[in-house]
Amino acid sequence: MWRHLPPLYPLLGLCGGYAIVMFFNPVRRALGDGFRCIRRYKRIWITFALLGFGYFLFQFVTFTPIRNWADLDLNQIISLPRWYWPRFVEIWRETPLPALEGVAGIFDNATTTYPLSVVAAVFLLANWRGLHGALLRALWKRYRFWGHLTYLILLLSALASLLKPIVFWQLPEWSGLVSAAGLLRISATVDATAFIFEYLLGVYIQVYLITVCLAWIKGVSFEEGELFRFAMRRFSYVLEWAGIVVAVSMLIVRLPLLLAYFTNIPGVLDYLPIARVLMSILIIAFCSVQISLALHNETVIEAMRAHSLFIRRNAVRLGWFLVICGIHFFCIMVCDAIVRSAIADRLGALFLWKLSFAFLRGVITGWLLASWVCLFRHCETGRISGEKWIQY
Repeated sequence: MWRHLPPLYPLLGLCGGYAIVMFFNPVRRALGDGFRCIRRYKRIWITFALLGFGYFLFQFVTFTPIRNWADLDLNQIISLPRWYWPRFVEIWRETPLPALEGVAGIFDNATTTYPLSVVAAVFLLANWRGLHGALLRALWKRYRFWGHLTYLILLLSALASLLKPIVFWQLPEWSGLVSAAGLLRISATVDATAFIFEYLLGVYIQVYLITVCLAWIKGVSFEEGELFRFAMRRFSYVLEWAGIVVAVSMLIVRLPLLLAYFTNIPGVLDYLPIARVLMSILIIAFCSVQISLALHNETVIEAMRAHSLFIRRNAVRLGWFLVICGIHFFCIMVCDAIVRSAIADRLGALFLWKLSFAFLRGVITGWLLASWVCLFRHCETGRISGEKWIQY
């Protein structure tokens, strides 16, 4: 019976169900505040869009076989009516894991920073806007002796991030000096070390954007450089939790892949999806720890206690927020999988779609992050209905 319905009817049903969920959920005020926040500070979603497109551009240039300029002809879109559009059942298996990681990213690190992390490493080492000095002072004040060790790890990983493109670029030139297995081990070691800086850079960006949202909520103005340095000071508090996430990620995701270059580990790639799921579940299970550390002067233990209290008091609102995040990320991942499958080897159309997808994902991620900050503040202050929030 369902096969004989016009395609418009299921689409209308989906749109109607989406409208009901969005207008009649207990976190709609936070979602509305988040949308107003990214309208006021467009840098929130532009940051995610820029980083996402930068990563795609790197992959496109590095791994896409472009034979001539005709491969990038945008006139390929003219043949769109003749493209083969896969059904949902053909692509749905590709979407749950990226959607889950997208939801987890709202509470941890919502974007991949490579290759722009290379530029960020240069800026940090050059003390751009005083960030290097602010980092040193914050680490010393927060951790004293252990701050030096933390700084050394950050410095080494930043240097590895700078070396990463050089190593990959020069690999063919080194083939006569080092064996193929040795080259793979060197590149894997540099990549694993650079991951620390790339991840922590993403966390710092997230903390910075959280402070932008907080400034909007409080209705305060700020000087750009001072806000960068303020976010660096708040980042020093988040480092404790970020260090735990890095350690777990290195242990269950990065380390097995790295060891596979030095010894035989059968089926190491088969466990990667399971490890990614476990990392996402861990981050979602402690979803308010990062933002609590970013907004308050507390230790990880205190933040976890506050998180436990937050869950007990606001389980329904948090559950609804997770569902709404899951719906949006699942939908955009489904769209991406369908369009990429339909595009096939049309590189010009793929480039245009990925540009559009980076914009779409940036808007969704920025909106949900701003909404999360608003929801956290709503729940934390206990003034869900008693306070008139900023309307611009």
